[in-house]
Formats: sequence, C-alpha cells, structure tokens
Amino acid sequence: MADGYDPSFLATDVPLPSSAVDTRELDYPRFTVLLDPMRRFAVVTAVNIDGAALRSVPRTGSWRLDSRVAAEEQAGPEIYTHNDLDRGHLVRRLDPGWGDAEVARDATEATFVYTNAAPQAAAFNQSKELWLGLEDHVLEYAAATDQKVSVFTAPILADGDPAYRGIHIPLRFWKVAAWQGADGVAAAGFILDQSELVDTRQGVLTVAPLGAYRTFQVPVADIAGQAGVDVGLLARSDVLAQESFRTQQWRELTSRDDLVLRSV
Repeated sequence: MADGYDPSFLATDVPLPSSAVDTRELDYPRFTVLLDPMRRFAVVTAVNIDGAALRSVPRTGSWRLDSRVAAEEQAGPEIYTHNDLDRGHLVRRLDPGWGDAEVARDATEATFVYTNAAPQAAAFNQSKELWLGLEDHVLEYAAATDQKVSVFTAPILADGDPAYRGIHIPLRFWKVAAWQGADGVAAAGFILDQSELVDTRQGVLTVAPLGAYRTFQVPVADIAGQAGVDVGLLARSDVLAQESFRTQQWRELTSRDDLVLRSV
C-alpha cells in the first residue's frame, strides 16, 4: 500500500506543496515525501491524520533505505553512528496510524525510512517536546469539527548549513498544519531552530552542553520564503495573517498556551 498524501482529505482541497528544485516524489501509506537528491533530505513531507480514528499502534519497524531511490541520494545510517544525532522522523510514526488495524500498522512502519528522516540533536528539553506535540495540539483544537489535519514538515535546506560526513546538517525545521475551519481551511506555521545545539567545527559533530531547541509560530509565507517551497493556499489561510497578529510576526513558543490556532 503506497497511496500517498491525499489533497482531498479535508473538505477543502489542499494541494501538495511543491519545490523549484528537482525532487523525487515518493508515496507511502497516507504520506508523501519530496526528496532533494542533491541534499539527500526531504524538502516537503505531507501526511493526512484522522484524529478520530487514530490507533495506539505498537512501535514496530526498523530504519531502512528506500529501494526506489539510489542509496547515494539518501542520508543513510552512516550519518547517525557514533555521535549525538537522532534520526528525526519528519512524518511522525503515529500520524498515519489510523483506521483499519493492519493498514495503520503498515503506515506507521513505513515512516522508518531514511527519506523521512533528518538529523536532530539528541538533547531533549521542553521546547523539543512542544515541537513533537504540535500535531496533537492542532488535532485537539480541530476536534470540534471533523478532527482531520494535514501536516507538512521538512528541514530548511539552507546554503550555510554545516558540513558533516558528506551532507549538510539542517539547523532549522518547518511545519505547517492545516485543518477545516468554520470558513474554509485554516493553517498554522512553525519553525524549530537547533542552531545552538549543533557544532561541527572540529570535524566531529558535538552537541553543546547548554543550548535549546527554540520553537516559533511564524507566518506561513515566511516558511515558503525560507524553505523555497510553494505552499499555495496555506499562506492565504494562515491564522497569523490577520491584522491583529501582523505586528507580532515570529512568536516564540514556550508552552502550548502560546499557540494561536484561530483568527480573530
């Protein structure tokens, strides 16, 4: 089963974001990855989440290369050995795990593919926990409607990212969540910054003992500009695009209470 992201999953169609760079489009159960073969990381991932039908699926599956893509176009296991880097899921393991039990299991196992991974500093703190739970927060908010969310996530592949073992480690990640609001699609955009935790100046990756993941809610249009992706109507549907929020621009998040998920 490799049906991929469904743009008609919400009541309003939300097309898959696109990139100007040459990518490999890879479909998996309920999610799609656009892989940049030069950088060896995704420029876009897109997943459909049905919060009302999510299952508690045991953690199964192991990390592997995608056989549809040349190994040299993927950042594989050699990036993550003997250092303080985690294989960071872009599409979270549990997000496509809904509906029929067998399909849900297959979908969660499919997330363990290197095309769906990017290196993240292993240090864990409140800011990283907030980032990992953003989909849950949006699903809870959307529960009053159909409790369906489409989520788009990827690293920002910047020219200045530090070199390491033949790749360049992304220092920032972006995420856009979209759900069906009362007046059509609503969207919220986020950026995670791990710059303070990554240091490759000695040729061996080290993680600073002090530092933090910093998580921001940002205009979706800023994500499009920084990541070089076309997000279409998601920018026009941004809850931060309202007049009352325009002076705030980037909002650093320290807890879920800082999230803005409705326009006023």
